[in-house]
Amino acid sequence: MDMTGTQVLPLPRERVWDALNDPEMLKRCIPGCESVERTDSDAWKMVMVAAVGPVKAKFTGTLTVSDPDPPNSYTLAFEGSGGVAGFGKGHARVQLLPETAADGSVQTRLDYEAHAAVGGKIAQVGARLIDGVAKKLADGFFTRFHAALTEPVPPAA
Repeated sequence: MDMTGTQVLPLPRERVWDALNDPEMLKRCIPGCESVERTDSDAWKMVMVAAVGPVKAKFTGTLTVSDPDPPNSYTLAFEGSGGVAGFGKGHARVQLLPETAADGSVQTRLDYEAHAAVGGKIAQVGARLIDGVAKKLADGFFTRFHAALTEPVPPAA
């Protein structure tokens, strides 16, 4: 399965980069995510619950960063296992490009290309259903990510 997409965020690249590398932000934004913890300077362990058709499972896995070029780009390798439900693995290339909005404000264009493969019971539900779930997860992540980055910060008490 291959996915590509673009998101435009009304923030400077450095802020978007920091958020993409913040375990708490990732936990907050990844649908079904129960935990994200940094295990090394370039790796995280995560636990999430996902459903693909009739197959629902808790997946444990890792995310590993390679080719980091802060605050411009990196590659993420991911793999996870859901026990008898199956497994997933793949990689994604993320690129952050500075842009100027029509009103002159700073914004960042996030481009991504991802490739993933699944096996086990989840692979038996069909490629179309798997692609739909992957798109829904990506859309959910970016909706939450955008909201988290742009929500107003409450004033200090």
